[in-house]
Amino acid sequence: MMEYKEEDFLLLSGIQHFSFCKRQWALIHIEQQWQENLRTIEGGILHEKTHDNTIKEKRGSLIVSRGMAIFSRSLGITGACDVVELHKASDGVTIFGREGNYKPVPVEYKRGKPKEDESDALQLCAQAMCLEEMLLCEITEAFLFYGETKRRLKIILDDGLRQQVKKTVKEMHELYDKRHTPKVKQSKRCKACSLTEICMPKLCKNPSAVYYIKKNLLEVEE
Repeated sequence: MMEYKEEDFLLLSGIQHFSFCKRQWALIHIEQQWQENLRTIEGGILHEKTHDNTIKEKRGSLIVSRGMAIFSRSLGITGACDVVELHKASDGVTIFGREGNYKPVPVEYKRGKPKEDESDALQLCAQAMCLEEMLLCEITEAFLFYGETKRRLKIILDDGLRQQVKKTVKEMHELYDKRHTPKVKQSKRCKACSLTEICMPKLCKNPSAVYYIKKNLLEVEE
């Protein structure tokens, strides 16, 4: 099995950006560009508590860990889980400093409501795959919590979702290695993107800058 070196790890959070728009991912993770809007600010506020790893909770046999650092050498990604619930179970794994065995269940917090695409589910599945590699365990399900609906959505981590994670991460590494920012077709998603002004999706329709200049010069001459 191929393993990535630590210096080649990509941010796990980029999976959601990549699934939403490959160009957005490249602008953020390759070109290091970012711009806040209302959605990103509200999302940041929601994550403030969940990523505070100084907060530890124990509810009976359940342990709640926040902001747990995770990584996968086989996928070449690193990040943090919003919340990992550790459920006491005889067929679970041992946890340092705790008695008994536990089954880890990642819970990812999102600002809005469930999306039509699989971007959130892919990010969550990648978190579970990291935990499996680190803890030598199997995780069959995880949860997405949406701030707008105030409800949890169970995600079954089946083989189809896992293969999509592997495919997505592989493509991310390929683009990152080439330092390539792809073009995209303008769509309704562009209106919700915080990088619209930086991205300038309308210009992406043109095959090249030379074509764009020539076209506009011809219009002026006419």
